Amino acid sequence: MKAALVGADGTLLHEARRATGRDRGAEAVVETILGFAADLRAYGEEHFGEGAVAAGVAVPGIIDTERGVAVYAANLGWRDVPLRKLLGERLGGIPVALGHDVRTGGLAEGRIGAGKGADRFLFVPLGTGIAGAIGIAGTIEAGAHGYAGEIGHIVVRPDGPDCGCGQRGCLETLASAAAVSRAWATASGDPGADAADCAKAVASGDRAALRVWQDAVDALAAGLVIALTLLDPRTLIIGGGLAEAGETLFTPLRAAVEERVTFQKLPHIVPAALGDTAGCLGAGLLAWDLLSTEVSA
Repeated sequence: MKAALVGADGTLLHEARRATGRDRGAEAVVETILGFAADLRAYGEEHFGEGAVAAGVAVPGIIDTERGVAVYAANLGWRDVPLRKLLGERLGGIPVALGHDVRTGGLAEGRIGAGKGADRFLFVPLGTGIAGAIGIAGTIEAGAHGYAGEIGHIVVRPDGPDCGCGQRGCLETLASAAAVSRAWATASGDPGADAADCAKAVASGDRAALRVWQDAVDALAAGLVIALTLLDPRTLIIGGGLAEAGETLFTPLRAAVEERVTFQKLPHIVPAALGDTAGCLGAGLLAWDLLSTEVSA
């Protein structure tokens, strides 16, 4: 877990990390979060002369932001955890905002990161899976049911690999960092090889690596063109582990997207700027938004 104290303008004042401890079960994870938040608030009181005035928390899976409930997270074993209520109680009754991890990271990238100044953007982190955050005028569109931006489950190859969602050929089965790792492990004959190894082999001109990489880039471009056709973003921000390959990814990706567009306007395709602090910063921004909403109300 990553946590931070964040100033009103998004400045990162203090950052800390702690093991989730998910091997000890779902209840232990919740208790670790509550303890971490309390320790962070105490740090603020000691080093800045005041505790946090609001809190934001970003979690994976399905969330109900209205009720402040973490509905379901497969990798944490959660079901219907009233996280906002629990955090509020542990932190002395301060306001608490709950957000989805990818959308929260997208909020930070859009306001103070790579999308700063863009009125419409799409943030797509390429990690174990692929998700998306749709930015509109400084806010993130969650959709009617909280599922907006699930670009990883756009089907780009109907005859492709099975996906955990029940479909075949979803974008994340072909172009996520995990998908590239699997493909390169098979192609290289090294079961321990991953996407970063593939990127290095691509940079050195390895033909097998180039085939694996281009296959993923082509799938990613196909999914992104569907997204930009629907959303017409001004800026397309690519983050996550795969984006760490830099121009090894961005040069062929920009070319592949440009090849596919017809009437659509090409967005600026840029790397994410905030790295793995985006979620912390976004959670802080959610907390400050909560306070400004209360003041205006």
